[in-house]
Amino acid sequence: MSVHPDLHQHYVRACQNLGQPENPFIARVLQEADKNDKIWTKGITLKIAGNNHLVPVQRVTDDDLQVLASVLRNTVFVTGLDLRCNVLTDAGAKNMATFLQENSTLRYLNLMFNDIGTSGAGLIARALHRNETLVYLRMTGNKIGNKGGMFFASMLQINSTLEKLDLGDCDMGMQCLIAIATALTQNKSVKAINLNRPLLYSQEEEVTVHVALMLKNNSSLVELHLCKHEMKNFGVERLCEALYENSSLRYLDLSCNKITRDGVKFLGELLKRNQTLEILDLNANRIEDDGAIYLSEALALYNRTLQALSVASNNISGRGLVALSDAMKTNMELSYIYIWGNKFDEATCMAFSELIQMGRLKPHCTDVEPYEVDGHVHLAELSHGLQKHYYWTPSCGEVTNKDANASLAIAAVSEYLKNRAMRTKVEGTLNVIV
Repeated sequence: MSVHPDLHQHYVRACQNLGQPENPFIARVLQEADKNDKIWTKGITLKIAGNNHLVPVQRVTDDDLQVLASVLRNTVFVTGLDLRCNVLTDAGAKNMATFLQENSTLRYLNLMFNDIGTSGAGLIARALHRNETLVYLRMTGNKIGNKGGMFFASMLQINSTLEKLDLGDCDMGMQCLIAIATALTQNKSVKAINLNRPLLYSQEEEVTVHVALMLKNNSSLVELHLCKHEMKNFGVERLCEALYENSSLRYLDLSCNKITRDGVKFLGELLKRNQTLEILDLNANRIEDDGAIYLSEALALYNRTLQALSVASNNISGRGLVALSDAMKTNMELSYIYIWGNKFDEATCMAFSELIQMGRLKPHCTDVEPYEVDGHVHLAELSHGLQKHYYWTPSCGEVTNKDANASLAIAAVSEYLKNRAMRTKVEGTLNVIV
């Protein structure tokens, strides 16, 4: 049974009934939600983020969440809940787990950067054994550890609804990453997963090997983040071998690893044959000029599917950067390129200035902007990138310039797949994810 959209009054009464003081920040958000005319037709995401700098914030505690959950339990028009950067602990996770078992409308839940640990992760993961509505869960930055990650690996063997799972910066270990990769071999619902920055103490790249085995068998995963995995050229080779057989992955994030030009050579060969990858993030590796040239050759002569490439902070000098700019003159599909943090010479500045001036490279599709001093062209940095809105999103209003963030993190995966399917149908081609 749904309640009338008078969330604030329900919250006041719930605080009185439970003997809890009102949280003024929660009260303010609920008052704003009550004024939303579209709440019945489109649903609403309650943004109760503790890092909101536009209004006074009293961060949400476990007791606050208990009251809020009692208000929202039967509220069908609240489809999203953003509780990032608050002070929720395992006790709050228990309240959230109960809520997930009883609520049948919540599709998006953001718990990033709270204080949820291993036991809290277990409670939430077990709640998702039964929950059949949640599509997107962000646990980013909660120190759930290896055991907490194992709870989510077990959940992935049972849950068939979750499409996006973010477990980045969660201090997970090798065992749970291997278990998650194994679960994804059979899971057909997860379209995007973030496994960034685990705590790995082995140099053997066992995790990458198991992820590669998963990619050979998984036909539903669209987005994969493997940032800060200590990945080297051996691991990249294993991934490339798997991706020759994979026809679903669109976004591959290999940023902040130890990939050199030899590893990128495998990626260049892959791009010559792969017809599905659309976003490739190599930010903060060390591919240098030779690696950039391997990529540019594949993009100029063979690949026509990659749309976004980040090679920022890769020790690339003018020779490699000019080669990439030349590739964009023949490859009209590559629309986003991020190059800041490399070694710009005059030829590089001129090449990218020309791309922007001729309209081949849109100003919002790159992280550099040309300017002139004393007759010489230079490049300034822009705050654009593949994950511009990963840790932070605007506190007021929606993200208007989605081009500045080519990642699927902006749009719901289901939305993305729907658009892909429609485009594929129009083009008359067969796509495995339709």
